Amino acid sequence: MWSVSFSPDISRAVMLSKVATMAGVTAHKISKHITFFINDIAGTPTFLPAQPKPLLLLMPWLGSRPQAIAKYCEIYFRTGFDVLVVESEVSQFLWPRWGLESGGHVLELLESERFSQRPLLVHAFSIGGYTFCQVLVHVAKDTQRYQGLTNRIRGQIYDSLVMGSLEHMAVGLGKTMFPRLEGLVKRASLLYFRAFKHQTVDYFNTGINVFWNTPLTAPALFFFSENDALCDYHSLEKMVDFWRNRGITVESKKWKKSVHAGHLRTHPHEYLSTLENFVQSLNMVPLKAKM
Repeated sequence: MWSVSFSPDISRAVMLSKVATMAGVTAHKISKHITFFINDIAGTPTFLPAQPKPLLLLMPWLGSRPQAIAKYCEIYFRTGFDVLVVESEVSQFLWPRWGLESGGHVLELLESERFSQRPLLVHAFSIGGYTFCQVLVHVAKDTQRYQGLTNRIRGQIYDSLVMGSLEHMAVGLGKTMFPRLEGLVKRASLLYFRAFKHQTVDYFNTGINVFWNTPLTAPALFFFSENDALCDYHSLEKMVDFWRNRGITVESKKWKKSVHAGHLRTHPHEYLSTLENFVQSLNMVPLKAKM
């Protein structure tokens, strides 16, 4: 089983908590890529002792800076959430078997004693959606075993998903990791995917199929834009319709022009308003809680 250590760490976890500049937040490093933030900020909504505190599973984009992650943490701290940040590595994408292993670790952690009773809200950005998809691949293999977990997931938010063809994935790698060598990275990535089809493309296709036929039934919210080179918004809209036809409540916010994984910065009022209305609709936090 996943070994959980909650001893404070002075590395990235503490740096993030300092960036948040909010007294009452304690950061604990669980592993190299997972940080748990306990929110005891004075004045935030409180929950009855018999009512488990809600947990946000935050999955950022590749190369996200602590300052950027902290902004989203602050939003959820104000409504009373604790936050579990799970960061992604490019290696988990380039060699999906490692991504699948990482997804298995996250799944074990969410079922560990510390978190097993908590209602969950998922907020995944860009490749973070891919990382969460690896969790769902494990869940889809035995939905009965993980029914307790899927029932605890009250909402799912996806911001700037990388979606579409292999070319969109290759473009995503170039833009997020090596923007000055974007064209070269794109061509090299496509060659790599084709050379190692069984180790990459086949895994991607499995994940895409699981995501379209998600084992989750919780309401969903999508943020996206028409000018996002990493996302084929037509494909995303088709998936939204597919989910709705399956009976899933889906809301979406689309902009003509925006920035990949930067909608909050580009359209702050619309973003926060849409996010707040969605979270309030889930009945996870008191109505007076404001983002």
